[in-house]
Amino acid sequence: MTLPDRYAVFGQPIKHSKSPRIHQLFAQQTGQALSYEAQEVPAEQFESAVSTFFAEGGKGLNCTVPLKELAWAYAQYKTERAQLGKAVNTLALQVDGTILGDNTDGVGLVTDLTVNHDISLGGSRILILGAGGATRGIIAPIFEKSPQSITIANRTIDKAAKLATEFQHKGTISGCGFNELKNRQFDLIINATSASLSGQLPPLPEDLLVKQGVCYDLAYGNEPTAFVRWGQENRAVKSLDGLGMLVEQAAEAFFIWRGVRPQTQPVIDLLNAGRNP
Repeated sequence: MTLPDRYAVFGQPIKHSKSPRIHQLFAQQTGQALSYEAQEVPAEQFESAVSTFFAEGGKGLNCTVPLKELAWAYAQYKTERAQLGKAVNTLALQVDGTILGDNTDGVGLVTDLTVNHDISLGGSRILILGAGGATRGIIAPIFEKSPQSITIANRTIDKAAKLATEFQHKGTISGCGFNELKNRQFDLIINATSASLSGQLPPLPEDLLVKQGVCYDLAYGNEPTAFVRWGQENRAVKSLDGLGMLVEQAAEAFFIWRGVRPQTQPVIDLLNAGRNP
């Protein structure tokens, strides 16, 4: 009897992850035989855990917080979007035994915004909160939609400024501290920190969001995150969390691994139905 191909998601924390269920639903939908599990892997054990997984017959991995930059360093070959982002969330075993690194976060975010929520990014002023691996992975795909500008705000100003410099060849982008956001407005604000899951938010000034503006939290939960609530309180026309992005980036990873593209909307609807009302 042939065992199903093995896949997994590594991260810390990982208990809240919906990825195993998403990939199980994709597999059922597309008739693919595979297993997918979540494993708690701290950063210091990442390299040994990945090597063991592939040595024992694993076919592909997703990597989440805090492992995306470590996964970028681990991959022997990288796609262009992974190279640009210097962060990898998808590792795939190739036919020749090498490991390919890709980043599906950005395309997942852009697909959720533009396709699922009909939000145009062209000509928009976009603010991204945080300057870590999550931000790295989404900048280039956002620039493909021709925004007017991207601003990265971070507690450590130098980190935001350095990250912005790396993407200046893509378009108008700058980095700043949160105290420099006063008297500025944005059409779309993206929270790329994990702080709102624990009820924390950076100090955001009033009137930061334009009328009819959009808020999007890359994090997600069964209840609205602190940033989603902030968006609602600041009159966002839509204040969304990252569940749709999660499903869309998973579909892209599934396609990389299996060569089959699953339908995402039924899975998004099912997961939304299971949330707290």
